[in-house]
Amino acid sequence: MNIQRWIARREPDWKRLDALLKKVEKKGLKSLQAVQIKELASLYRSVSADLARSRTHQVGNTLVQDLQILTSRAYNLIYQGSRRQEWQALVEFYRWGFPATVQQTSGYIAAATALFLLGGLIAWWFTWQDPVFLSIMIPERMITMVRDEHKLWMGSIVGVEPLASSSIMINNIQVSFAAVAGGITAGAFTVYILFINGLHIGAVATLVGQNNLAYPFWAFVFPHGSLELPAIFLAGGAGLLIGRAILFPGKFKRGDALKFYGGQAAQLVFGIIPMLIVAGTIEGFFSPSPLVAEPFKYVVGIGLFALLVIYCNRKRAN
Repeated sequence: MNIQRWIARREPDWKRLDALLKKVEKKGLKSLQAVQIKELASLYRSVSADLARSRTHQVGNTLVQDLQILTSRAYNLIYQGSRRQEWQALVEFYRWGFPATVQQTSGYIAAATALFLLGGLIAWWFTWQDPVFLSIMIPERMITMVRDEHKLWMGSIVGVEPLASSSIMINNIQVSFAAVAGGITAGAFTVYILFINGLHIGAVATLVGQNNLAYPFWAFVFPHGSLELPAIFLAGGAGLLIGRAILFPGKFKRGDALKFYGGQAAQLVFGIIPMLIVAGTIEGFFSPSPLVAEPFKYVVGIGLFALLVIYCNRKRAN
């Protein structure tokens, strides 16, 4: 290889890459047009090849070092800039994207909430009409503890908070993902998950109410339930969206409907994961703590729910 001729032929690309990098370093990646960004990526690849060739043909340490610095600058700007954009997109999603998706799919979320509440009301009615219903929905040990000992079961968490918190998070995520995945059964399993969880909560709430333990029970539930239950309703809405795409694609082809409604469902799922993590942490460490006054637990629960409602209803200014 004629080294001098090769350097003369390749040097304009090195200078062009250096000029683009200086512009990005001074004004940011947004200062480049789309064509220039493609050019930057192309030049980075070709200069990387030049660096490898210069090492192979021993063209001189100074040139090798210059090319190495040039390619390192390009690598850092291209890939770190890409990662920075990904983080910016993530922040933008949680600031505006998730609330917008919640508003767009509010009908499905409301339907999921209604299914859960219907299960709770039916459980309440059956529990008062037929005490045997309780033994079907609730473990006998729990019934005995509440009825005979007049105690709640939450104290078992105290002392093992980290383990309990992680277990609770995993369980909540499993329930939520089951509600979402149920959409592939045309929404049937989603409906079942929501209804059966409503039955269970309704039965437990009626049991503690019958035994004058409603106040401490809801003091336990409010702090984490203010996020956990809405997260399950959102997951249920995501499952119903997928079921709708299968059963009623409307103007779309079924495959296109699955892409559209499935995309909305995925955004709901992505949004509820932080809610479930926070709820699990609260349920493991805060809700069962005997050191926290029960009125304060109510205040925290109501406050968190109010903030969630405000957040989900926020709109980007035009």
